[in-house]
Amino acid sequence: MAFSANLEMTGSEARITLEGELDAAVADQFRQTVERAAQEKPQKLVLFMDKLQFMASAGLRVLVFAKQRMGRDVAIYVIGATGPVLNTMQMSGFHQAVYLQESYP
Repeated sequence: MAFSANLEMTGSEARITLEGELDAAVADQFRQTVERAAQEKPQKLVLFMDKLQFMASAGLRVLVFAKQRMGRDVAIYVIGATGPVLNTMQMSGFHQAVYLQESYP
């Protein structure tokens, strides 16, 4: 399945919807989307991952980049991550650096 990362700014929130499989071949696309979001100086980064089927370590590196690039004052929410995506975050311990939620208002 093809990967997509769509950015939407809603007030002071940057919302990125991820879909497909996030591996090394497409990680730069996700990184560029995070960079565009960071330029908007959001107060919150919300990552919708309910349609993300797989995330390789390259995707995890982009999440770490997002945390560093946004700064410590920007909360990162991961919404709807399940299965292999959630397992990747938990095995690395990254789930402790973000807010994991099943849904978002």
